[in-house]
Amino acid sequence: MKKPVIGVIPLWDDEKSSIWMLPDYLDGLRAAGALPVVLPLDVDGADIRQLYSLCDGLLFTGGHDVAPALYGQAPSPLCGIPCPRRDALESELFRLAMAEGKPLLGICRGLQLLNVLLGGTLYQDLPTEHPSPVPHVMKPPYDRPCHTVRLAEGGTLHRLLGQDELGVNSYHHQAIRRLAPSLRAEAWSPDGLVEAAVCPEHPFLLAVQWHPEFCFWSDPAGAAIFRALTEHC
Repeated sequence: MKKPVIGVIPLWDDEKSSIWMLPDYLDGLRAAGALPVVLPLDVDGADIRQLYSLCDGLLFTGGHDVAPALYGQAPSPLCGIPCPRRDALESELFRLAMAEGKPLLGICRGLQLLNVLLGGTLYQDLPTEHPSPVPHVMKPPYDRPCHTVRLAEGGTLHRLLGQDELGVNSYHHQAIRRLAPSLRAEAWSPDGLVEAAVCPEHPFLLAVQWHPEFCFWSDPAGAAIFRALTEHC
């Protein structure tokens, strides 16, 4: 049987001026029955459209902070250095995927970027803009839960996982401040942050703030998220 091809957004190393990849993203997709392909970063125009046409679905990975200019703000001193190349590539891939209904999964930065591209905003630095005792930046190992999230009753994740509450790992200093109008919140942390969202107008657009790639091999919920993307492809 032909496996669905999932295009994976590469990570960027500022010090080495090089793309790189955490194998966990690829392993999670392979375990779900997909064929992951890491996309190049410096492409535009027709090249992006050709690469997009080769993919049955897309995975927007974690990584750099989203440029505040994309949601109409000046960067705060505590905002991380953005990666304009990633912002540009993902913005175009997102536009194509929205127009054609191609399945898309966002993880961590992926949730934040999708929210911004649909008109939402972000906390640029959670510790100062949304102080909370909830540990959003955990210490390794990352394949364990550090806080819980409450799932929306009857929502996509609730139906997929069959749970009202889920223990998740967490490693992020930004998060959704204002949810985009076309997104529906699917999970919340104990301090009220949106931890997952879907786009009801899209056949399959799911994004989570936590990192299922670090725990899919031992956590059925993490595996189910990768499997849902694969099955919708």
